Amino acid sequence: MSIVPTDVPMTAELAGQTIQTLAETYPFLRTETVATTAFGRPIRAVTVGTGPRRVLYSGAHHANEWLTATVLLKFIEDFAAAIESGGTVGGTDARELARTASVSVVPMVNPDGVDLVTGALTPGGEQYEQARALSRNYPNIPFPEGWKANLNGVDLNLQYPAGWLMAREIKFSQGFTQPGPRDYVGRFPLSQIESQALYDYTERLDPSIVIAWHSQGEVIYWQYGGIEVEGARELAERFAEASGYALEDTPYASSFAGYKDWFIQAYRRPGFTVEVGTGTNPLPLSQFDDIYRASLPILVIGAMP
Repeated sequence: MSIVPTDVPMTAELAGQTIQTLAETYPFLRTETVATTAFGRPIRAVTVGTGPRRVLYSGAHHANEWLTATVLLKFIEDFAAAIESGGTVGGTDARELARTASVSVVPMVNPDGVDLVTGALTPGGEQYEQARALSRNYPNIPFPEGWKANLNGVDLNLQYPAGWLMAREIKFSQGFTQPGPRDYVGRFPLSQIESQALYDYTERLDPSIVIAWHSQGEVIYWQYGGIEVEGARELAERFAEASGYALEDTPYASSFAGYKDWFIQAYRRPGFTVEVGTGTNPLPLSQFDDIYRASLPILVIGAMP
């Protein structure tokens, strides 16, 4: 019986309960809280494996992309179950993979925003009404389903110190000049607890590779600023072939201040954004099986030495 629910929205509380059950079921999993948001929700990390290749996967930077948290938690469950049984994950020997890699996952970078979009916050509540007030700055964006930001109205994937001033210039030119549902870069880089937490956790892990899961578009982005990272293109091509997703250059208007952008710039190591699924966010749970089928080989290949 599956521990990770794939038929209901993944709220912050459900993610916490799921991680606790996974850790109780598979005691070799290592869990920690990397930060607590301004509204009191924990940002959790789970690690599986003991090998020297450190890998970091993150999901749900954006509130209405919460389905990516479910993808990453399901991978942790499948990986752990295969280790215990001596089986395979994505066609790869799980115990051998766990001996060569340490895979850390931050499934829900933005638990506050996720709770708004999934309905864990209800009309009339203080946090819901605060978000609704900010959404009035952008009346053409549907509320709450169009919400990507944290509850301070800052887009967390525009918070990293890699071309942040350029991101600010682009987004301001598009009219995103104040807190709201999406595309507001904040007052300065890493001004938000969530982005600072992932930045700090990444620095502490010192990973060989990072992949940020987003939705939608079925594309893989692998570049930043013309920086040539050894092996990145080849790895991206393996991801694309295994998943069926397209390999593309990041659109210029979205090519600054993202998490993978900062990682590539700071570490000169492979960093990727994977955009899963198709349609309008939040994607329906009916797409989960197809999304997971495409994501699993990327998750496994990324961990391979």
